[in-house]
Parts: sequence; structure tokens; C-alpha cells
Amino acid sequence: MPRCARLVQEHVPLHIIQRGNNRQTCFHRDEDYVAYLNWLGEYVQASGCAVHAYVLMTNHVHLLASFNDVTGPATLMKGIGQRYGQYFNWWYERSGTVWEGRYRSSPVGDERYFLTCQRYIELNPVRAGIVSKPEDYRWSSFRGNAGIRKDALLTMHGLYERLGTDENDRRTAYLALFNERLEPCVIEEIRRASRANHAIGAPPRKRGRPTKIQL
Repeated sequence: MPRCARLVQEHVPLHIIQRGNNRQTCFHRDEDYVAYLNWLGEYVQASGCAVHAYVLMTNHVHLLASFNDVTGPATLMKGIGQRYGQYFNWWYERSGTVWEGRYRSSPVGDERYFLTCQRYIELNPVRAGIVSKPEDYRWSSFRGNAGIRKDALLTMHGLYERLGTDENDRRTAYLALFNERLEPCVIEEIRRASRANHAIGAPPRKRGRPTKIQL
């Protein structure tokens, strides 16, 4: 059965998930996380990408990003995947693929879901029981988006900027979002969209040629 063609449109945010092959651990040391983020910054520029949120878990990566070109996601994920894979195999004296063969992605064309998806990504370490608060996890975009520290990797999306008229207002409003619980049905909708490669909040697609996302 043919796979669904990827839904990608210029400037429409895309939730991307890349898992370790057989869900194996991809990040063992702090230096592994640092290396990945440094190379991610390089390939973000090369692929015409704006990263709005990210989290590096031990065996997978989440990104929320917009692209200037429909080829950008493939360029980004191929570049960072190969570069980090070479490093990982060299350092740990192993061979073979580090990542699953095909990353998953789902467009976030519905404005109602953008900040929800961003929270979903940054709350991953909390749901996994690694930390009790998102600000306690070092390898995500939460501290940057919450104004706790500068994060050069991030580009604030227009929907984030609408949270307030200045940086302090946006920070307060963004932190307030995390006082609200993500409902299980919302979490499942985001996961379902990424598994099926369809837009978050839209009905599942039939396999074949993708349709345009209406914003």
C-alpha cells in the first residue's frame, strides 16, 4: 500500500518527530544533546527554516518549525540526521542507522492548535516523568519561549507574538498557558495526526496526492 505523500506548505508550521531506530537511545551524554542542537542551528539556516519549539528526548526529537520552501523539511531532517548519525556512530564505536527511516510530520494549519502543539512539545519531559516542571528540563525550547533565557535557535511565530504587546506581557501570557491541563483527547489528536501525516485538527486523509491546507 502506498504511503501518504507529505503535507508541506510554505510558512505553514510543521510538527516533526524523528525517533531512534527501534526506539533506541539517541542521546546518552550532555555532549550529545549539545552537538545535536549546534548542528540543528546550522541546518536550520541552510534549509530556510524557523524553529518555534523543540524538545530532545532520550530516544526521539520533536520540532515545530516553518519553512520558506516545501523542500525545507526534507533538507533539514536529512542533513541533521546524517551529521548526527555519523558523530553518534563514531563516538560510540557502532554502525548502522541511528534514526527510523522516515520522520513523521503533521501541519499545524489551524491557528487554534499552534500554541497547543507548542505546549505539547515542551511538556513532553513532564509527561514522561523526567521532570515535574517544563523549566527544569534543559533540552527543550521552553526556557527560551518563557523568557527565562535567550535561545538563538528560536524564531517566535506571529501567534506567539500576539500573546502580548511587549516581551513581559508575552512571557506572562505564555506561562499562564501552562497552568491549563492538556486534555487527553487533545494529546491523542496531535499523536494521531503525526502517525497518519495529516493536519492537526483535520480528518484523516486518504492515501495519495495531498490537498492544500486552507488557512
